[in-house]
Amino acid sequence: MKRTPLYVFARAIAAKVTFPFVPYTVKNKERFPKEGRVVVCCNHLSNSDPVRLSCSQRRQIFYMAKAELFQFKPFGFILKKLGAFPVQRGKGDVEAIDTAAELLRDDCAVGVFIEGTRSKNGEFGKPKAGAVMLAYNNHAPILPVCITPIGSKRPRLFHRAVVSFGELIPFEELGIHEGSGVEFRNASRLVMDKIRALRERDLRELEEKDASNHI
Repeated sequence: MKRTPLYVFARAIAAKVTFPFVPYTVKNKERFPKEGRVVVCCNHLSNSDPVRLSCSQRRQIFYMAKAELFQFKPFGFILKKLGAFPVQRGKGDVEAIDTAAELLRDDCAVGVFIEGTRSKNGEFGKPKAGAVMLAYNNHAPILPVCITPIGSKRPRLFHRAVVSFGELIPFEELGIHEGSGVEFRNASRLVMDKIRALRERDLRELEEKDASNHI
């Protein structure tokens, strides 16, 4: 299991210190593969999402992060030591794609926030095709993950949340045969639908729990 030293240290501290400030509940974390290449696709609500996602299971996730975060060199240096790597959004960043492919060839977990940016209102955004392209081109399964805020649709840095892991989607089941733009868009919508289904289930279970508590 490949891990960077700073990530190991930071995760150990974060798992104990940050929970009171970014509380979360984890569902089906056993679905996260213990080894092997995987593209982790998650929705994006706030800057605390990588902390929750990383602390919710043991493997290191190497996040694809927007290049703007790396412009302040000291902060960019820390992010790289934590395993993150920059991507120029909307520009077909070849270097970022090559970095992600190399990590997948090393049987790492690569994290992609599939909407490409944070949601400002808690609703799902339009999925980008980068994650499914990575999975298809590198023969990697996709793990859909949903972070659902509790108590409010509007995401906040310290909101309570549920982190739910879905079932692995083998790259052969993405419906990509020729590598066309249409196929990639359809596959990204398929993954987004899986993430949406996780949220619907979690919200339904929360409603049922609240209802039972008032009986």
